[in-house]
Amino acid sequence: MRTLFLAALFTTVLTSPIYSQEVIRLWPDGAIPNAIAGAQLTEKSEVGDGILRISNVSVPTITAYLPATGKGTGAAVMICPGGGYSILASGHEGEDVARWFNEMGVAAFVLKYRLPDDRIMTNQHEVPLMDAMQGMKLIRQNASRLGVDPRKVGVMGFSAGGHLASTLATHFNRGSQASDNGAQVRPDFAILLYPVVTFGDKAHGGSRDKLLGKLKTSPDMITYYSNELQVTSQTPPTFLVHSEDDKAVPVENSINYYLACLKNGVSAEMHLYPTGGHGYGLRTAKFGSLTTWPETCKAWLTGLGAVK
Repeated sequence: MRTLFLAALFTTVLTSPIYSQEVIRLWPDGAIPNAIAGAQLTEKSEVGDGILRISNVSVPTITAYLPATGKGTGAAVMICPGGGYSILASGHEGEDVARWFNEMGVAAFVLKYRLPDDRIMTNQHEVPLMDAMQGMKLIRQNASRLGVDPRKVGVMGFSAGGHLASTLATHFNRGSQASDNGAQVRPDFAILLYPVVTFGDKAHGGSRDKLLGKLKTSPDMITYYSNELQVTSQTPPTFLVHSEDDKAVPVENSINYYLACLKNGVSAEMHLYPTGGHGYGLRTAKFGSLTTWPETCKAWLTGLGAVK
């Protein structure tokens, strides 16, 4: 039944001859893991200062953005917007980036993951990763009808979404959602922009406290979600971008993840820029050399064979 339901949804996506998108529920049978029965919040979408902010997410989805017919390279990226695990900046760190990928022939999937909230879920620290793992599974399970090569599915994350993306890259073989087949949820590559990486020194306290909730002072949880400490030889190739003047998420988050990749023999490329601050996405026109990050990322993807 689930396969038929998904097939119907994805058929809708693929019928458009030029540019297409479709919202797909991660858990179509209604059994959302860790959800508290009967607990519900009203999802909100607000725009301020040109930024779309989505909050109170209780029904997670992925929105598929597919390149024009005949233009696809077979590669795909699941995008995790940032927002401190409090909101999702799903415009400039979601849809805008998805359209940029489509121009390169890459299929993009914007993840609307549940935001940690003990009013509607149990073990809130597990939930965003559960949703990210499920998103990767759905993309790969439906790869043929999506025009996606299941061996070229990566993840991208911004700020707290970068924490989620790096958690997926380092924890893909952990937890209940990975127990059946870690290979289904392991990204083939990761792109991290001004990512929250550590929950220890140099942490973004808001992201840490929001994800861990009552466990925010637990040494074990702080270590577990400090992803620079969780890199192994199985961590996928990674591309990092950060600004040295980032006052929200210190640049050491990216530097220490990069060093951990080198230590473990993981291919990694990092670009640090003197200015740019935080939260810019593709909006880099006023920041000098920062305007080059999209082209360097494209070159990196070309080297991986994701872009022609």
